[in-house]
Amino acid sequence: MDLREERAGDGQAVRDVHLQAFGDHGLVVADLVDSLRDTITPEDGLSLVAEQDGRIVGHVMFTRSLLDAPRRLVDVHVLSPLGVVPEVHQRGVGSALVRRGLETIAERGTPLVFLEGDPGYYSRFGFVPGGDLGFRKPSLRIPDGAFQVVTFPAYEPWMTGTLVYAEPFWRHDAVGLRDPGA
Repeated sequence: MDLREERAGDGQAVRDVHLQAFGDHGLVVADLVDSLRDTITPEDGLSLVAEQDGRIVGHVMFTRSLLDAPRRLVDVHVLSPLGVVPEVHQRGVGSALVRRGLETIAERGTPLVFLEGDPGYYSRFGFVPGGDLGFRKPSLRIPDGAFQVVTFPAYEPWMTGTLVYAEPFWRHDAVGLRDPGA
């Protein structure tokens, strides 16, 4: 398996990964990725793919967001989405993508990476509940346990406050969970 940055011609293969990985929510996630891709620059953000036998089987994105801290706005990143095609689940593809992405983002001097996800999965990468460190989630629809953060050497204790997602997350209604009965 090879890990590399997404290239210009990878768009459809990346869409296919998320369409397969997220089932009924695949179209929303694939459209979100297409929108987030436009926010990534060589200096800011990261889109990685896992390639196996010439086929893209996994993808992860790290995009710029803001932490509304009392002192000032702080540039942070959000890990979202992470997708792996079902036939290679449980083979370390997702873990390899997350680890490589976190290493790269930390090297760039980002203080914090946030995500919404399963604590049982993401705790292995150093993620902890965001509320435990004084962070506030951007929406009440995000379950407390799912709102997680990892700190890097650039983090300073005054960096607390509310995470503010980049606009595409809101446009695609990809923040937290909707109540299907409401």
